[in-house]
Amino acid sequence: MTTAAAGVRGHVRPLRWNIAVLLSAAIAISYLDRQSLSVAVTAIQQDIPLSNIQFSRLQAAFLLAYAVMYAGGGALVDRLGTRVGFVVIMVAWSLASASHGLATGYRSLILSRFLLGVGEGGGFPAATKAVAEWFPARERSLAMGIINAGTAAGAVVAPPAIAAILGVASWRWVFFATGIVGLIWTVWWVTVYLPAAVHPGLSPAERADIAEVLAPPRTAEAPVPWMRLLGYRQVWGLVAAKFLSDAAWYFYLFWLPKYLYDVRGFDVKQVGAYAWIPYAAAGVGCLVGGWFSGWLLGREFSLNLARKIALGASAAVMPLIVFVTHVPTDLAIVLFSIAFFGQQSWSTLVMIVPTDLFPRRVVASVAGLVGFGGAMGGVVFNLVAGYILDAGLGYGVVFSIVGSFHVIAFGVILVTIRSIEPLIEGVRS
Repeated sequence: MTTAAAGVRGHVRPLRWNIAVLLSAAIAISYLDRQSLSVAVTAIQQDIPLSNIQFSRLQAAFLLAYAVMYAGGGALVDRLGTRVGFVVIMVAWSLASASHGLATGYRSLILSRFLLGVGEGGGFPAATKAVAEWFPARERSLAMGIINAGTAAGAVVAPPAIAAILGVASWRWVFFATGIVGLIWTVWWVTVYLPAAVHPGLSPAERADIAEVLAPPRTAEAPVPWMRLLGYRQVWGLVAAKFLSDAAWYFYLFWLPKYLYDVRGFDVKQVGAYAWIPYAAAGVGCLVGGWFSGWLLGREFSLNLARKIALGASAAVMPLIVFVTHVPTDLAIVLFSIAFFGQQSWSTLVMIVPTDLFPRRVVASVAGLVGFGGAMGGVVFNLVAGYILDAGLGYGVVFSIVGSFHVIAFGVILVTIRSIEPLIEGVRS
């Protein structure tokens, strides 16, 4: 018996799940970086005054660059390969995060936000391509759930960690610290990652277990232009659904700490103590959504039903957020937690659908286009939210709007993707 085979039989975790943890850590860092401004905003405002509209524009600057580079980053990863592409992406966003600490005013702060969006835009497309390189279809939803749980891990860590830094140092050190963390991860990535097909540490047992992803492609690995991908109505459906659902998600992500400051009267310590709870629920949602879809597949549901039942269940809980402004603070945290749970369960499933529909050679490009739609939803609704709040209409109006987005998005998926199954050449009906 070989050492590798013995290790597998001795219940050593298969290598592919270590890869999922590595990718989850990268996504966690990205969410730590993008949350830093929201959690540290009251400290920043002592040096750089910000209105609600200016705050919304800072987030829109990030999301606009993120949207463009989500699509461009996906194409970049398809061309450079996952290993090299992720190095370029992580170094760029780590330096951009650190640059916030050098900001002297609103203009330099908005430039740093824009550069952070440029860097982070390729993160999820790279992770999605890595999933396609390592995981068979039966495991992809759970793998993406683990990776997507990094969004919650980073956001859970952000409030208490940033509060701790602010307790002993200037707000500028929040951003210097996050930049250093990203560069450390880059060294870890270069040391560990190779595609499964060429990884020397892959055991014979695991190689047999993931034979599906190691099989040579049926067609040459030629790049596919975006215009051809946009000929698929399934792509348009995913883009539109992501536009709606991420409009809600980026509002929650960027405005929750500010809502707690402005409406619930929290200080930095209270935000550090409580704001992590909804993000922890989001992490559970990532895992439950991916697990539930995989469980349905194991019960011999079709891929189409397994994905759509899980998506529908995720969307069904989202309208509860409309009650958040009418309940005490403790119950408000519960409602935020339910919304975050449903959102990240939904997000895990939406980002795995491209791997179900399209061949590996274009997965990152499709994921990039879908992510572009999501980020643009965030751009539009963050600006809308800023104007609504500065106009004095209140958070109740905003929550009433975002509570409907996922339900509409699910309807879009039902109409545009009649069956979730692998696509071949041409446009399927």
